[in-house]
Amino acid sequence: MNSELNNWDREKYLKAWYFASIRHTGQKYGSHEEGVQIDYLTHLGKVSMEVIWAIGQSNEPYHADLAVQCAILHDTIEDTSTTYEELNSLFGNQVADGVLALTKNEKLATKKEQMLDSLLRIKQQPKEIWMVKMADRISNLHQPPYYWDDNKICSYIEEAKLIHENLYVANEELANRLEEKIERYKIFITPK
Repeated sequence: MNSELNNWDREKYLKAWYFASIRHTGQKYGSHEEGVQIDYLTHLGKVSMEVIWAIGQSNEPYHADLAVQCAILHDTIEDTSTTYEELNSLFGNQVADGVLALTKNEKLATKKEQMLDSLLRIKQQPKEIWMVKMADRISNLHQPPYYWDDNKICSYIEEAKLIHENLYVANEELANRLEEKIERYKIFITPK
C-alpha cells in the first residue's frame, strides 16, 4: 500500500491544528447545560478523532493527510477570516478545495438549500472530504444545546439523515456510526 495512504503525517496535523487554533481563538459553542460554553477547538478535535479512527479501522485506502487536515480546518473559511487563497498557499489546493466544499454558501436563502448545495460540492471531492462531513455531523450529534426546541432537534436529525444518504459510501465505519448517533439523538425529543 502507498505510504501516503492510511498513514498521516503528524507535522501536517500539528501545522493545521496550530493554524485552526489561532483562527478559532475565542470561539465557543453552546452546551447542553445552560451557562456552559465549550471552546471551539473541542469540536475540531472530535471531528479529527472520528476521521483518524475511521481510517484506522478501514481496510480501504485513504489519503489520510488530506482527511485529517480537512477535519481540522473544515470550518476556517465558514467561521473565521480565513480565505480559500490562504489555505491554498499554506496547505495546497486539495485541502483548500475540500474545506471550500465543506463551507456553506450563506448567500443561499435557506438552510436546506445551503445543505443541498454543500452536499453537491462535497460529492465532487475525494471520499476523504465526504468522511469529514460525516464526522462533523457525528460530532454535533452528542447532545443538543439546551436552548434547542423539538423542531430544531428534528430538523437536525433530518439533515443528518440527508448527509448519511448522500455520503455513506465513503466509509462504512463512519456511516454506521452516523446511523447510531442519529438513533441515539432521538432521545432528546420531548415525549408526547
